[in-house]
Amino acid sequence: QVQLVESGGGSVQAGGSLRLSCAASGYIPISISMAWFRQAPGKEREGVAALGGNGGTIYADSVKGRFTISRDNAKNTLFLQMNSLKPEDTATYYCAAAYGWNPSLRKGSYAYWGQGTPVTVSS
Repeated sequence: QVQLVESGGGSVQAGGSLRLSCAASGYIPISISMAWFRQAPGKEREGVAALGGNGGTIYADSVKGRFTISRDNAKNTLFLQMNSLKPEDTATYYCAAAYGWNPSLRKGSYAYWGQGTPVTVSS
């Protein structure tokens, strides 16, 4: 079992930056993969960035070059550094985890989810 708690969301103007954090607790082996998803009102939840237990990373095309996913294994914390934010990045951002080595942006790959943290980007 894994428990996930996100923080760091808020409101920012276009072009600004935010860093999201996800604190994980429970059974956290090295072979755990974690990811960030987001869901805007009226839209499907979509994968943003994932970090596998093997260290591999994948990003949605819409955030490549602007977002960076990273993890502090000692603190069991996942981060999402978001730069050059755009109004279309506005959404609730969710942290997700799964036991396994490979990163994935498919929401069906993840069994554990946080409650989400809202991000609003104004133009």
